[in-house]
Amino acid sequence: MVSLKMYSMTAFARAAVDAHGRHLVWELKSVNHRFLETQFRLPESLRSIEHPLRNIARKHLKRGKLDCTLRLEPLAGDAGITINRAVLLQLLAAVEQVRRDAPEIGAVSPMELMRWPGVLDNTPTDDELLEQTATELFEQALSDLIEARQREGAQLKQIICDRLASIDRLLQELKPLTSHLADQMKTKLQRRIADLQVNLDSGRLEQEVALLAQRADVAEELDRLAIHVEEARSNVQASGPHGRRLDFLTQELNREANTLGAKSVNPETSQRAVDLKVIIEQIREQVQNIE
Repeated sequence: MVSLKMYSMTAFARAAVDAHGRHLVWELKSVNHRFLETQFRLPESLRSIEHPLRNIARKHLKRGKLDCTLRLEPLAGDAGITINRAVLLQLLAAVEQVRRDAPEIGAVSPMELMRWPGVLDNTPTDDELLEQTATELFEQALSDLIEARQREGAQLKQIICDRLASIDRLLQELKPLTSHLADQMKTKLQRRIADLQVNLDSGRLEQEVALLAQRADVAEELDRLAIHVEEARSNVQASGPHGRRLDFLTQELNREANTLGAKSVNPETSQRAVDLKVIIEQIREQVQNIE
């Protein structure tokens, strides 16, 4: 089933567990980014799981810069070192045999004994278990991060829907202001001619009015604004990702609002064009955080 949820690119998640004598802590932070970029900070002993973890992140995220940090610390009271007693006893027996055969050889340092292969127990099985635990803990932290992104995305969705509704109201206010534009311009031009005491035949007057009305006609801009608003609303309600499409639509909305403001010939339409640009900019700022 396709998810219709909207996701923010900004979130933080933390997951921790005590296992295998270690305290593991994952911290995941994501911010907005044009593409998906992942960065991992891992202990050298767990560097081998970085590529599988990247694949897990790519499977669930589409955009955003994701910073992932894993801290690995010994548990309190646990030095994190295990001695393979069987190997150590065999090594001590061999050292004793050498000392009987060559009494002149001095005592062997404990550090030298610990350097002998196999004395410190660091078996592959323990490494595999630790890698598995770290991977499972990462998946838990990633799930928490996605939930946080979804919660913020739901809020962004509501904000965008409210702003689109505000644009609809402004467009409804603009339509009656521009529907009688030709008559308003004719009256204004006739007053100016009367003030200048210039004789102008009616045909020339109608020609000038038609030319001015054509230049100031904003019906096309209003229609385009309405179309872009409806397209943005459809995108918000459709399956994601949403960010790039909404970013494109806000650019188109802003372009039409600029043209509307440039063509405005009275204070009322000019003010509403400014109000439109303010709302569109508010949408654009929110869209930058949407996946």
